[in-house]
Amino acid sequence: MALAHFLFILVLLVCSLVNAADLYKVLDLDRSASEQDIKKAYKRLSRKYHPDKNREPDAEDRFVEVAHAYEVLSDSQKRQIYDRHGEEGLKAHEGGQGHANPFDMFSSFFGHGHPAHDQVRRGPTSVSEFEVTLADVYSGASLDFMIKKRVLCDHCRGSGAASDGDIHTCSTCGGSGVRVVKQQIFPGMFAQSQTTCNACNGRGRVIAKPCPACKGEKVREHTAHYTLEVPKGAPEGHEVVFEGEGDESPDWEAGDVVLRVRSRAEKGGWRRKESSLYWRETIGVDEALLGFERNLTHLDGRTLPLVRKGVTQPGFVQTVKGQGMPHFEQSTYGDLFVEFDVVLPTELSDDTRRHLAEAFYGKTSRGKDEL
Repeated sequence: MALAHFLFILVLLVCSLVNAADLYKVLDLDRSASEQDIKKAYKRLSRKYHPDKNREPDAEDRFVEVAHAYEVLSDSQKRQIYDRHGEEGLKAHEGGQGHANPFDMFSSFFGHGHPAHDQVRRGPTSVSEFEVTLADVYSGASLDFMIKKRVLCDHCRGSGAASDGDIHTCSTCGGSGVRVVKQQIFPGMFAQSQTTCNACNGRGRVIAKPCPACKGEKVREHTAHYTLEVPKGAPEGHEVVFEGEGDESPDWEAGDVVLRVRSRAEKGGWRRKESSLYWRETIGVDEALLGFERNLTHLDGRTLPLVRKGVTQPGFVQTVKGQGMPHFEQSTYGDLFVEFDVVLPTELSDDTRRHLAEAFYGKTSRGKDEL
């Protein structure tokens, strides 16, 4: 009986360990993550799994998990308890109190209904042109690229100091960040004004020993790798936003990186106008007169037959239905327009001239100079 009771408790303990998700893994972070990393991860994942946008069956559960992980890890005291004692330690510390409402937390974080949150300073948004081939736009593509940007120094986590003990309250302003300046207007009359403390630049703190990794700059240069998803039929100037991937700083929330997708000029003759594709095909005078069958290699590598029977005038445009550019975010396609250029020979042999004279005039008596 005692053995059965022990096994039952052991099973409960194992189940509790299995069900207790690692809060760092929930946010795709490691245990050395900075406050900025935690905030950025919550911003990205809460938007990804918000039930209003994500209709997958487990989206709401993931949304709640992400909110709980952020609630704990963004609070320095709770994070310290969790790191030492796990979820059980947190429960003992909180005394059975319930978790915050994940939807209220989401609204509070993004400033919905809270004007004060809208005033959080954001860093600059970087906008760049990104050229792709027409083939990429026609079929859709995943393109890897790199961006050089500034990130918080991972040694000092953006403080600029060698250690926390090297950050001191400014003795000039007493930590207020401002100095009171008295200026004499008349004998015996003074005016007071406030100015930014020049000893700490208004921060209220000074650094005794700068961080050896970033030399006190708080940020460092970093090359980040990203993948651009080009959707089929993307319009010219289509913008892809990488939220919160701009330059980092301890003084602001990172801005966005925006890529404007544009198709580069093609040398092979392909042109695009919205959902229409244009191709210029060159044929000989014999094909223009007698007709022809040719194969055109489309942007996705397919072979498309071009068939003309009879006479093709120079500049004639043939319409091929449904072979143009995909309509953006639709399953239909525009049309392909093929314009024909007829190339004339630079000179004719006597034999060719006789045959042409016979074909056009029904006789061979015309002299060479009459043609």
